[in-house]
Amino acid sequence: MAGRDGLGPGAAELVLVAHGVALLHPEEQVLAAMLQGWGNQQLARRLGTATVTGRERQVRAFAAHAQTWPWLWTAQLLDDWMTDLRAVRGLRASSLRGYQIAVRLFCAYLTDPAYGWAGECERRFGTHPVQVVHDWNTAVHVQDAESDPSRRAFTRDELQTFFDHADDQVERIRAAGRKGWLAAFRDATLFKVAYAFGLRRNETRMLDVADFGPNPRAVEFGEYGVCYVRHGKAMAGSPPKRRSVLAVWPWSSEILDEWITTVRPLTGARGGALWPTERADRVGLSPINHRFAAYRAELGLPAGLDFHSLRRSYVTHLIEDGWDALFVQHQAGHEHASTTAIYTCVSSDFRTRTLRTALDATLAAALQPISHAREHENDGRGGL
Repeated sequence: MAGRDGLGPGAAELVLVAHGVALLHPEEQVLAAMLQGWGNQQLARRLGTATVTGRERQVRAFAAHAQTWPWLWTAQLLDDWMTDLRAVRGLRASSLRGYQIAVRLFCAYLTDPAYGWAGECERRFGTHPVQVVHDWNTAVHVQDAESDPSRRAFTRDELQTFFDHADDQVERIRAAGRKGWLAAFRDATLFKVAYAFGLRRNETRMLDVADFGPNPRAVEFGEYGVCYVRHGKAMAGSPPKRRSVLAVWPWSSEILDEWITTVRPLTGARGGALWPTERADRVGLSPINHRFAAYRAELGLPAGLDFHSLRRSYVTHLIEDGWDALFVQHQAGHEHASTTAIYTCVSSDFRTRTLRTALDATLAAALQPISHAREHENDGRGGL
C-alpha cells in the first residue's frame, strides 16, 4: 500500500526526516533508516518476521566486517567477507549463499530508483550504493540438495534403539521418584509422533490436541487416523502451509491415546497444546533439541542424525516398504517429487534385498526354458 505522496513502503522519504534537517550522526542514522525501510518493504511482501530479522542480522554482520557504510561497499569487501566466513568460521555452501542472498537483496533495494536511496546518499555523502553481489563472485547453486552429507535417516535398528532409550529414561526417572518423568514421557511421545507422521520440528511442536481426527476409510486408527498440520513450511510471502497426514502405523494411535487421555492431564495442561510444560502452554524448540541431542550422545549415535532425521526416516521407510511414491510425496507435503527423492535415503540392506530379488527373478526366468525343455525331452522318451 502506498504511503505519503504515493511512496511505497521502504521509501527513503518515509523513514528519514525531511530534507534540509541535519542528522546528529548521519551515517549511523541513515544505515538504521535503510534497514528499517528494507524491513518495511519485506513485510509489505508478507515475508515472515523471522526472515526479515535474520536478513537484517546478516547485513549488519557484513557491515561490521567491512567496517564501512553501504554506500561505500565494493565487491572486494564482499569477497573478503566470504573468505573469512569459509576459511575461519567454516560455513558451508548453503550458509554462504544465505548471507550472499541477504546482501544482494539489500543492495537491490538500495539501488532501486523507486526507493530514492541513491539520490539521498549522493546528497548527503557525495556517493551512492551499488550492487556488490554478482554471478561472478557468488557460489553457484549446482545441485538440489546441498545439506551436510552426514545428515541422513535413521536405520530401523537405530530408530528402535533411540525410541527404546527414550522410554527407558521415563522409567528410570520415575523409579527414582523425580518429577521430570512427565517431561521425559512427553518428549519420548513427541519424537515418536514426529516420525509416525513425518513432521518437521516446528510442525510437531505446534500441534494441538484438536489437530487429530478419525479417518473414515481407516477406522482401525480410531480418533487419530489423520493429523492436520496447520504450521507447515511456508512459501515465501505466504502463511504456513496446511496439509493432512494419514496415519499408516497402528502404534501411532496407541501412543497418542495414552499420552492424551492418561499422561497429559497429569501435567496440568491449561490450553489445547499437545505438548505442554509445567511453566508454559507449549514446549519450546530448545528443550526439544536438548533432549534429542542428549539421547543421541548417550547412545553414541552419529551427529548427522538430527531431529529432521525422523522425517527423513519416515519417507525412507515408507518407500522401502513399497508405499506409492505419490502417496509419500503428499504425506510429506512436498510440492515436487524430486524433493521427496532427496529425502529418500534407502538403506544398504534394502538395496541388497532389492538386488537379490531382481537377480533371483532373472535367474528363475532364465532357468524356466531349460526346465520346459527337459519336460518335453522326458515326454518324448516316454513315448518311445
